[in-house]
Amino acid sequence: MITEILSKEVENRLKDFFTDIIDPKDMAKSIRQVNYALSLCSMRGCETLESELSNIDDNFYWLNKLAEVLDPYLDVE
Repeated sequence: MITEILSKEVENRLKDFFTDIIDPKDMAKSIRQVNYALSLCSMRGCETLESELSNIDDNFYWLNKLAEVLDPYLDVE
């Protein structure tokens, strides 16, 4: 895993995105909704997603990690 400090430019873009475009909690909710839909489709063997299963598997993990950074939900006891 690569751990790099975000540049000020990227940090500012993220800050602007979550200030002006979407609330972090709303973004986390959206990510979880997409993950839910993709997971159901994957489990049910949707033909259009069959070729993308490995990508969905990887992205499911990373999108959930991002969602937890934006708005911890699964790690809360």
